[in-house]
Amino acid sequence: MVLPSSHRCSDLAATGSLAAAVAEHLKIGDVVLLDGPIGAGKTHFVSALAAALGSSDQVTSPTYTIMHYYEASAGQLLHVDAYRLSGIGEYRDLGMDELAPEAITAVEWGERVAGAHPEHLSLRFAFVAGDDDARSVTIKASGSRWQSVVGTTQEAT
Repeated sequence: MVLPSSHRCSDLAATGSLAAAVAEHLKIGDVVLLDGPIGAGKTHFVSALAAALGSSDQVTSPTYTIMHYYEASAGQLLHVDAYRLSGIGEYRDLGMDELAPEAITAVEWGERVAGAHPEHLSLRFAFVAGDDDARSVTIKASGSRWQSVVGTTQEAT
């Protein structure tokens, strides 16, 4: 299944379905960068992604711990929150870019560290005016790994 470049998630369940669709394409060494305002659904997406990858772990935001690992049947999921990092230099100083090849990595506030991962899938979450439950998600591919995965279609659920 090719992922649509633009997706409207009508509720949390639809965000979970999108996460499951993304999970189908993930393998160890892949990096998914998540961006959007606070409360837009980045952590919920990672929680659904972890479940889709076969993890029974409870996913929580790593805002203060910076990162969490979750065990999954597809391999380890590294969940990073770059919100409190000063930038790519601090991300690299903490060695997080060196951990990515050994796990599937999801980075909240990923734009801050995108330069450390030239091959990545990017998801930008936005609120939908007039619908408190809905989110608009824009998916972009960076690098040849993702070019065939992201289409040019729009999908709504």
